[in-house]
Amino acid sequence: MADLDGIKDGKDFGIGVPQVSEPFFLKGCNSLDWGLKNRMAQIFNPKSGNTVMLAFDHGYFQGPTSGLERIDLNIQPLFEHADVLMCTRGILRSVVPPQTNKPIALRCSGGNSMLGDLSNEMIAVDIEDAIRVNASAMAAQIYIGSEHEHQSIGNLIKLVDLGVKYGIPMLAVTGVGKEMARDARYFALASRIAAELGANYVKTYYTETGFERVTHSCPVPIVIAGGKKLPELDALTMAYKAIDQGAAGVDMGRNIFQSEDPVAMIKAVRAVVHEKATAEHAFALFNDLKNSK
Repeated sequence: MADLDGIKDGKDFGIGVPQVSEPFFLKGCNSLDWGLKNRMAQIFNPKSGNTVMLAFDHGYFQGPTSGLERIDLNIQPLFEHADVLMCTRGILRSVVPPQTNKPIALRCSGGNSMLGDLSNEMIAVDIEDAIRVNASAMAAQIYIGSEHEHQSIGNLIKLVDLGVKYGIPMLAVTGVGKEMARDARYFALASRIAAELGANYVKTYYTETGFERVTHSCPVPIVIAGGKKLPELDALTMAYKAIDQGAAGVDMGRNIFQSEDPVAMIKAVRAVVHEKATAEHAFALFNDLKNSK
């Protein structure tokens, strides 16, 4: 029991100074519960409002693709420079050291391979296991316009409901099949559907034309996918344009871990995302870091 001796009456109640309820810094997130906001603030830097996510979950359908043959050798040196690690629970448990202490965006959809129909996914992680590994977000693919559109949307809805129940944000990833368009109209449609169904943020592709239509019509934050490997300057230019046009970050994989200098590249990407460096400045930084070794 607390010691009751020497208790003093409170004096400084700030009378005349209203208590301020500060709005949350991410769009579309002000009405979320405290736990959801807290996890979103782990994912997105409160100072810049943006995030650099490192995606290395490709193995769940691609296997040991180039750059991901050995996560412990090729990807682990990048952990300290990322804001968020996006991976599967298998890689998380087997390779990612717990002391890494980075937010985890946990891949929670699966059930396909590159040999079959990519859109034919199911929920691949139980919510209790997401909690057990301390996931800061759950990620699932949705395939708008595909044969299994309804199934993938159903996966998202179930995970959104579980995320709300347990305070874990939901990241919807707009998957693109071979026959799907890759234009602003399509990604605006897919991103808006994801947000309407409760996704807390959306991962989609950058489009050279009309990307502002995508970001401004989506009521929650958007991060762009890095996509296929590009020359470093092109990848940095894509990141710069996306941030300039309303994206709240990037979720890059191949454009970082397949770079000729992955550590220099992720540092250059950080300069664009968090410091609003131009692509040219970031590319110069990349070359300086690469050549200084």
